[in-house]
Formats: sequence, structure tokens, C-alpha cells
Amino acid sequence: MRESSLTLELENEARTVDLGEALAAAAPGDGQELLLTLAGELGAGKSTLARAMLRALGVSAIIRSPTYTLVEPYEAAGQRLLHFDLYRLAGPDELEALGYRDLRRGSWIALMEWPERGGSAVGVADLAGNIEYFDSGRKIELVPHTAAGRDWLLGLAERLPANFHRADSVK
Repeated sequence: MRESSLTLELENEARTVDLGEALAAAAPGDGQELLLTLAGELGAGKSTLARAMLRALGVSAIIRSPTYTLVEPYEAAGQRLLHFDLYRLAGPDELEALGYRDLRRGSWIALMEWPERGGSAVGVADLAGNIEYFDSGRKIELVPHTAAGRDWLLGLAERLPANFHRADSVK
């Protein structure tokens, strides 16, 4: 489902936080299983975006980076939230050993940094983001891979502040 995408410029950290908040607000209804993957170079802003989204989804506890634990689960507003960081993962087998399949039972929203380290074990992301350095800031391309991902992207496009610089628009 690559017929649409959205590319945004993230001039600074505050703009990355704004995007995380907008992604949270646009997430399709309750009771769904949603996976957002975030790829990009070290330091590109994946964790900042994930933390902003988790905070906007209602996590009031300290949001720890799962760099060493690989996954941090949260509960907010009756919703299960999973934050994965696969940077230290050696391969797909380790993701399965982590209990990835079991963690994804029931209703949840998962944010996954470094999804390429999990290979095919990750499965299909509803929405995939790739963040890269651009000028003095960052640029992110968001691509849906499922119907839920397309709905998410369309909802996001409607909720973005007017002053967000879009390098392209959702088709």
C-alpha cells in the first residue's frame, strides 16, 4: 500500500514533539493493534518522537528509553502501549526470544525504533517513518502499509498545525 506518503520537515526538537503529539491524536480508534516503525540514523530524533507520542497518549510515568531492555510497556487511559528500541538486537531470533508475539496480543499501540534490526519478525508496520538529517534539522517520510496506516496518515494530515512545512502531501 505505497500509494501515499507524507514528508515533513522537522526544523527543531519542538517540531518533532509537535509531530509526536499529532500522531497520537490521529491514531485510529480504540481496540486496534497499531505499529509505527521509526527508522533513521543515530540521533535523528526517533526517541524524541516516540516519547512525545507516548506522553500525548497519556503516559504520565517517566518514559525510559528501551535501549537496553529492548521494550518498555506502558498503560495509559486503558490502552496498552509498547515502546521498542531494537538498536542492540542481533537479529530476528532475539526479537522472538523477547516474546514479541506474546506482547502483541490484544489491543495495543507499538512504537518501534530500529525496526530493520528485527527483520521479517517485525511484521508489517501500519505506518513506517524514516527520519533523516536535512539542512539544519530533520525530515521524516511517513508511509502507510495497511488500511489502518492510511487512515492514521490521513488523520495526521488533517491535524497538523498549519505552519508545518510539508515537503509533499498525502495523495
